[in-house]
Amino acid sequence: MFAAVNKVKVTRSFRVTIPREVREALGIRVGDYLSVYVDEKGRIIMEKVRTVRKTLRSGRPLTPEEIDELIAKGLGESVAGGGG
Repeated sequence: MFAAVNKVKVTRSFRVTIPREVREALGIRVGDYLSVYVDEKGRIIMEKVRTVRKTLRSGRPLTPEEIDELIAKGLGESVAGGGG
């Protein structure tokens, strides 16, 4: 990881923009979730939330209904940003 220093401004509604270099380094995209907390030194820490997807057992045939359900669930997570 790199140690570039970026200064950001807090807007009237307490929003900040994550600098492009940081977004690209962490692969942050629109809809992603970040954990935000204060550490023991009083620093604001933001971490990308990584979701773990379940895998299917190989060799087990799926019904069309199960496939539709899995697709719908995956699309819902994608639209919601994958937070879980």
